[in-house]
Amino acid sequence: MDASVDTLEARGGSAIRLAAAEHARTVAEQADRHALTLESVLAVLRSSRVTDAAARAEAVEIASAALVDLRTVTDQQRSTLLEPVTGAFSRLRADLRPLVRFGDLDVQFVEPPATGRALPGDVAHAARAIVRTAVLALVDDGAAKRVRIQWDCDGRNLLMQLRDDGSGTLDVHDDAVRPIAERVVTLDGRVQVASTPGWGSVLDISLPLDPRPTEVDAVDDGDLTPRERDVLRLVATGVGNREIAEGLDISVNTVKYHVANLLRKHGARTRAELAAFSSRA
Repeated sequence: MDASVDTLEARGGSAIRLAAAEHARTVAEQADRHALTLESVLAVLRSSRVTDAAARAEAVEIASAALVDLRTVTDQQRSTLLEPVTGAFSRLRADLRPLVRFGDLDVQFVEPPATGRALPGDVAHAARAIVRTAVLALVDDGAAKRVRIQWDCDGRNLLMQLRDDGSGTLDVHDDAVRPIAERVVTLDGRVQVASTPGWGSVLDISLPLDPRPTEVDAVDDGDLTPRERDVLRLVATGVGNREIAEGLDISVNTVKYHVANLLRKHGARTRAELAAFSSRA
């Protein structure tokens, strides 16, 4: 009887975690979409390429289009229809068009092949959200002047690559990359970052077209060091590496080292999973 109750409680806890993760993902996607709209409006208003009147008209058009999109995006997100990879990529270009036209970042698009398997609606939507997040991170950083976006499909996975000409110091544990990595792993995907100082960084992202939901098993934290427990406690609050480093008076690289160890020890793939472990512990 007790075992059955424990099983039901475990299933209930798993359902709650999955629902919370889905809610967090939806909120994050809406936030980066709104951030892109605001960034595009600011780029237009700051641009020296157009007159004040033309800038106002363009800003109104961008805001109006965003409002219409906001009213329909929920249905599109939940759609189970398949979307050709070329169509999904075209929608991405449309999302980024104002920023490309008026911003300082030169965004180059490499069109995907027209042939190949169509993308499930949730994968196509997530892929666009991931790229938008990455581009906004580059805009905020300000080091990169150019980024190339390339998509392809091998029949089983959507393959995405973003190559920039920035400082070349990114790695997968950086705060700028962390939200991207967390979205990727929720879809059973993979993300790799290759950086060359002074030359730029390359993000390679693979999203399976048939992702399967995953669960995190409870893990004993008896083998954690005191410092790892401190880092885990702060990770659970949602703060970034720099804030953790300042709070514990250690370097950002040391924080990355501890986070990597925590991910390995608990079999977690994201900081969100570490946070879930911390709350259970």
